[in-house]
Amino acid sequence: MAAPIPAGTRIGHVHLKVADLDRALAFYCGVLGFELMQRYGTQAAFISAGGYHHHIGLNTWESKGGSPPPPGTTGLFHTAILYPTRAALADALRRVMAAGIALDGASDHGVSEALYLRDPDENGVELYWDRPKQDWPQDDAGNLAMFTRRLDVDDLLSEPALS
Repeated sequence: MAAPIPAGTRIGHVHLKVADLDRALAFYCGVLGFELMQRYGTQAAFISAGGYHHHIGLNTWESKGGSPPPPGTTGLFHTAILYPTRAALADALRRVMAAGIALDGASDHGVSEALYLRDPDENGVELYWDRPKQDWPQDDAGNLAMFTRRLDVDDLLSEPALS
């Protein structure tokens, strides 16, 4: 068995093929609040949270005017965007609701609370926050015991708004 990957390793960014760059930017920047870092005309853009060079790349190089892949094909299931606090996730939900975007689902996984939706190109998007590790559910042997239960969205929305 190979040595485990170093603990500090993380996913640096995701790069998505989109049909319309302006439409994708309206969702990721206009609704979710990412910051545009660099744009290459109508072909590509790089966006981030907090001034990083990019967390998400968007391009039309192979997909301009294209349609989403049909069900039953391989590819990206969803991009998961991790928020630092429950209040920040609640703020993201308020943004999504104000934009009239429907949720595909909302789940409590024990380790996290998650919202599921689709971007304008039908790519799956998960918005979530992690509970502190000491609060993660465990079985009797002390192993991680994640689950999927319905998330109380009204309770999430009771979080104070970010200022």
